Amino acid sequence: MTRMVTALAVVAAVLATACGGVSGATPPLTPTGSPPNPATRPSTPATLDIRQPTNGEVLTGAPATIHVKVKLTGARIVPATTTHIVPTQGHLHVYLDGRIVSMNFSTNATVGNVRAGVHRLVVEFVASDHFPFNPDVRQTVTFDVTS
Repeated sequence: MTRMVTALAVVAAVLATACGGVSGATPPLTPTGSPPNPATRPSTPATLDIRQPTNGEVLTGAPATIHVKVKLTGARIVPATTTHIVPTQGHLHVYLDGRIVSMNFSTNATVGNVRAGVHRLVVEFVASDHFPFNPDVRQTVTFDVTS
């Protein structure tokens, strides 16, 4: 019973804190309450490319629904959350203006109700435990939503 409660607490803590390293985002915490040591994180051969929206794109019709499309190479998306980390498996965290808006188990995401203005979108490929690889695997685009 204690083991199950501990496991649930670990999963809850990881999901609540998500992944960090994105400016303005809450840094991730390990189950002990401290940030993970980047030096002990595994590396990955994965690379990311944000295909949509494109950098500098202007979208009309605020509030907008943003369709995010990403190309992931050298790794695959897996739905399971686990502490058994495989360098070629993980999922995507999507941040808008420094706030996590999606933990995605696909290379497509939808971000709704995006207000008018210039926005920064960051997509990060993270390990199955929700923490970043070392070095981080992320891409950033900036786009503008107009009325």
